[in-house]
Amino acid sequence: MPQQDPERIPVIVGVGQINDRPEQPGDGLDPVGLMAEALRRADVDAGRGLLADCDSLAVVAQLGWPQLNPVDEKVADRLGIDPSHRMQTAMPNGDSPILLMNEEANRIGRGDAKICAVTGGEALRTAAGLAAMKKDATGEKPNALRDATHRVRKGYAQSYGLVVPTDVYPLYENAGRVAYGQSLAEGQAESGQIWARMSEVAAENDGAWIRTPVTAEDIVTPSESNRPIAFPYTKLQVANASVNQGAGFIMTSLAEAKRRGIASDRLVHVGYGAAAHESGNFLERDRYDASPSLVVSLEKTLELNAVTVGDLAHVELYSCFPCVPKMARRVLGWPVDKPATVFGGLTFGGGPIGNYMSHAVAAMVETLRGTADKGLLFANGGYATHNHTILLSGHPVDAVFPQEFGYQADADQRRGEIPPLDEYYSGPAQIETYTVHYGRNGAPRSGVVVARTPEGARTLARIPAENVETIAFLTDGETEPVGTRGTIRRNGDDIAIWHVD
Repeated sequence: MPQQDPERIPVIVGVGQINDRPEQPGDGLDPVGLMAEALRRADVDAGRGLLADCDSLAVVAQLGWPQLNPVDEKVADRLGIDPSHRMQTAMPNGDSPILLMNEEANRIGRGDAKICAVTGGEALRTAAGLAAMKKDATGEKPNALRDATHRVRKGYAQSYGLVVPTDVYPLYENAGRVAYGQSLAEGQAESGQIWARMSEVAAENDGAWIRTPVTAEDIVTPSESNRPIAFPYTKLQVANASVNQGAGFIMTSLAEAKRRGIASDRLVHVGYGAAAHESGNFLERDRYDASPSLVVSLEKTLELNAVTVGDLAHVELYSCFPCVPKMARRVLGWPVDKPATVFGGLTFGGGPIGNYMSHAVAAMVETLRGTADKGLLFANGGYATHNHTILLSGHPVDAVFPQEFGYQADADQRRGEIPPLDEYYSGPAQIETYTVHYGRNGAPRSGVVVARTPEGARTLARIPAENVETIAFLTDGETEPVGTRGTIRRNGDDIAIWHVD
């Protein structure tokens, strides 16, 4: 390979994080404040002075404070900088920080930018605290977190309770368990083991939100402090969005880093990345036990960087819900007893909507500095929709930028046939996957079944909470519901109801 121009080689030189825990909600920083402070800390980490000369600012969209959007210019103003290029992502997806890293590496590789800053932040804990001080017209206190993640989504899926990610990802969990040949107990044991290791990593990480280790058994066992959310997930198995967190990182060229006197053992080199996506409509997926775009994102990143899993010292496998790192580790062959995070995961590290991976970048950079180790960052966003993976290394790599990181055609080629959707079906059907949604009191609100008709169409059906026997059938683990047959009948409101045969 010909010698690369050091002016076009991207490196990460500074990382910064902040956790904001105000005694009173009104005293907390807003997302702009969190983003700005994270970059100030990244600038200090880089040796000071780079941020003042920043010519590209990229911001992960925030969702908890919609009145502030767009925030990229506000962040620049708060920092007193005037980059020629500034932008924020269209949505706060979990892959956003890795997407922005890849894009900024390309800007450096093209010579379009010399110093790039990426940041994001969410103050959903403060938003929830402020919302709890108010009451809506019915006298009820609003749920700020759920409102923030779901404002204007209505339609067929939503009418059956599939509204936010906590409602949808369990569909992958329950389908995946069967595909892996696991019983309910075995599937939960794997989830508990992965999450317990994440809690241990978080406990040793100053930037993590929750720094208390939790046992595998306590993670998967419903209790007063660990209520069920959506079967089989408990509170300790889902992303913790009730945080005030900001994180960011600064990238520059290898040449600029040397001009600034930044020591080589402080540099982390950026390798190739790969991205692919599923349909934005989660009912338009070919399956729920795997994701072609996830597979392509991971495999292509290894291939492009000419590395194997054995070459990776560390990984960050996105962990909004256990089903995602479960799928990812099976693609990689990553052992279940080896940590799948360097930061602590979205339950314990903290789940600031689209910006978790900025925290993971910070942790990975700190881990790789002064070593020859390589680390893999895998990000997922939406409803198991967006996938973006990238390699980082404490030692120079052979990656040449700019690169085309989109591999959608490869993912589409691997995707099976997507079944048609029948929103009005009644008759015999077979369970493809399912979940049960719970109220804050721990009692079932309703169940939902994704079913396939004899003709192969996909359809939804509800299980009312009062149908105790069917709810038990879905949750007790005595019989595997996936693959079983039943009958869909429509009630007086034309809602499909599932009946066990």
